[in-house]
Amino acid sequence: MKTDLLSFCESGGCSAKMSANDLAEIMSKIPLISHPDVLVDSSTGDDAAVYRLNHDTALIFTTDFFPPVCSDAYTYGKIAAVNALSDVYAMGGKPLMALNLVMFPATGIDRSELLAILKGGSDAAAEAECIITGGHTITDSVPKYGMAVVGLVHPDRVITNAAAVPDDDLVLTKPLGTGIVLAAQRSGIADTVVFDEAINSMCLLNKTGAEIMQYYGVRAATDVTGFGLAGHALRMAISSNVSLRINTTAIPYFDGIKQIVDKGCIPGAVFRNMSYTENEIFIPKHLDYFNKVLIHDAQTSGGLLISCPEKNTNKLIGDLQSDSRFGKTALIGKVLARQPKRIYLE
Repeated sequence: MKTDLLSFCESGGCSAKMSANDLAEIMSKIPLISHPDVLVDSSTGDDAAVYRLNHDTALIFTTDFFPPVCSDAYTYGKIAAVNALSDVYAMGGKPLMALNLVMFPATGIDRSELLAILKGGSDAAAEAECIITGGHTITDSVPKYGMAVVGLVHPDRVITNAAAVPDDDLVLTKPLGTGIVLAAQRSGIADTVVFDEAINSMCLLNKTGAEIMQYYGVRAATDVTGFGLAGHALRMAISSNVSLRINTTAIPYFDGIKQIVDKGCIPGAVFRNMSYTENEIFIPKHLDYFNKVLIHDAQTSGGLLISCPEKNTNKLIGDLQSDSRFGKTALIGKVLARQPKRIYLE
């Protein structure tokens, strides 16, 4: 019997993340253990950890899982896997192997739904040329799925959120609005076209972006997920000790979501993310409220925010846009020398 996975949870995808403020408070109480071969640790809030094996090879290690984002089990499994793999791509690496992380109800749902979730994850991993070698399952009243992923990168070519430099351009590779669309779908007001566009975007690997970043010598990037564009941009600014200027009118988003916001459908994660950024962001009085919501919308399996050397920006964007799936890639801002605020919207 077909089951609507959304009936099991109140929030799904990366909108189910703990708030950034609560997470920061907890992590501040955990001692950080340093090691000479740990190239990226948790201190910068980066997308993944990186450990140097030797002069030529470093391991990227990450994990991600969340409750359902849609009713269809296969699609949910694929999106969850693509989202987990994204952290490796954000660091400029190539996924190598993964373990499934599964939480699934013991009763009240047919086991065929679990099979479909795992098939979606398997197909995403196959597209990424990543080997799934096993995993771990427990029973839970709310289905959850994701992966622990290991990737490879050269130690000298690690891309982090802590390497943005003044005068770099800011490039975003996927449109924003998945959180808004998913909330609208739950409320029964999402247009089929915009919902399908958001699903296709969430199913799209950031593999192309990682390859192009390496080709053009990018050293700073992050993927945009549960803390929204503003939250992840803030982490980049803090970790790099810079400020960012973001042109909100240049940010790509899914057609139709402004009408959704105008109807009052605003996910709760937006307000959690606003609380996280409020002391470090300059918002001009004339800024449209929709733009403020958009940059704080929690993304699931979002695109890459790339700090690109100015001389390479047009070529990088052109190469990404040559793949029609990344046709909305856009130049959205600039890296500044450190200013009183970390992020300036215009």
